[in-house]
Amino acid sequence: MYSSATTPTPTATRPALRPPTAAAGRTGPKAVPPASRPAVPRGAEGRATDTRVVPTGRTALGPAGRTALGLRAPETALPGGGRMPLARQADGQVLRARRPGLPVGGGPERIDPSALQTPAVRAALAGVSRICPAFTPRQVLREGSRHILVAGTIGRAPVVAKCLAPQAVRSEYFEQLVADFHHEVAVYRAFVRHRPPVRLPRLVAADHDRCVLVMERVPGRPAARERHPVNAPTPGEVRALLTAVRTLNLWRPPTDVFQPRLDYQLEISRYHSVGQLTDRDAGDLRGLLHGLGSTPLQLCHGDALLSNMLLAPSGPVLVDWEQAGWYLPGYDLAVLWSVLSGDTAARRQISQLAQSGGTLARDAFLVNLVLVLMREIRLYDVPGAGEEQRIMIRRLYDDAALARRAVRAAVGTR
Repeated sequence: MYSSATTPTPTATRPALRPPTAAAGRTGPKAVPPASRPAVPRGAEGRATDTRVVPTGRTALGPAGRTALGLRAPETALPGGGRMPLARQADGQVLRARRPGLPVGGGPERIDPSALQTPAVRAALAGVSRICPAFTPRQVLREGSRHILVAGTIGRAPVVAKCLAPQAVRSEYFEQLVADFHHEVAVYRAFVRHRPPVRLPRLVAADHDRCVLVMERVPGRPAARERHPVNAPTPGEVRALLTAVRTLNLWRPPTDVFQPRLDYQLEISRYHSVGQLTDRDAGDLRGLLHGLGSTPLQLCHGDALLSNMLLAPSGPVLVDWEQAGWYLPGYDLAVLWSVLSGDTAARRQISQLAQSGGTLARDAFLVNLVLVLMREIRLYDVPGAGEEQRIMIRRLYDDAALARRAVRAAVGTR
């Protein structure tokens, strides 16, 4: 009953559509709080016994704290007393809602020396040079309002430097962006001590205070360039990606290395308060949560989008670990199910994997799935959306209706 409720039939398959790009001049998804932290717009960088969030490295940062991070104010003073504007491009929507995956893979590089000379990139490179004096920049992979990624070399080794953008200083979400960056640095350092069973970029250097992270550049290509891809990976690639995700989820590192990242009760209340969940929906989800009180949490990537997975010659590589931590079982599977709307076979595989762990694993997957779909709806359901985006919104609402029916069926069988 659950499988049929969450797996669309082949005759009802709806084509996955590409969200309007910024180049098309259409309104993109709005920045909204992500599923684990109400204060951050997402949706996009010790084990406890309950499911409450334990913030990692989050502190109140005023101007002095921002200066300590090595980040510049909205404008940078030039030696002659003039002012230098920051980089023009802003990726507040593209970065989280439909940005390409972390481009640490291979492919032909197009060197653009002028891109390395923008004020924001120069400020980022100054931070990189403090911890890696031998770093030679080659290519700007991304320059946005939150993060800047620069590919380069240290000696003959290809690396990628990820920095918090100077524009982030003036963001209302600055404190949370810093906390997320600190968390990702902590995750990479934890993986040095406790090597995970999946492939990820090797940590080269990190500056926790200035929000600089230097990683190995892995050869490969993103499994998708968009959050909701038009063309899903091949069946073989999907199987490899699911195997990598499940391998990570079944790994049991020391309980004090990672922390819970999602307050489920808070998320249900939040979506209920804005009208996305009805009284019955909220009650059903809380009922399932009550039955999951003693269920062990699972280590998840937390942002298991296809754009955060590289298809490398040696196998899948997971990147962008800002949301890694403990979740109810099946959170990564729920994220993948939500973005693979054009691949009925892949969704069927995911549903079968979610149910293979028994009734409790199925219920946990359903709770995760509803919350993930609520987040996706808030990302894309914005005023002024183009026709393609409106079709995507309708598809997300249809998916949410499937998930609601599956939740009600699961509650009825308990």
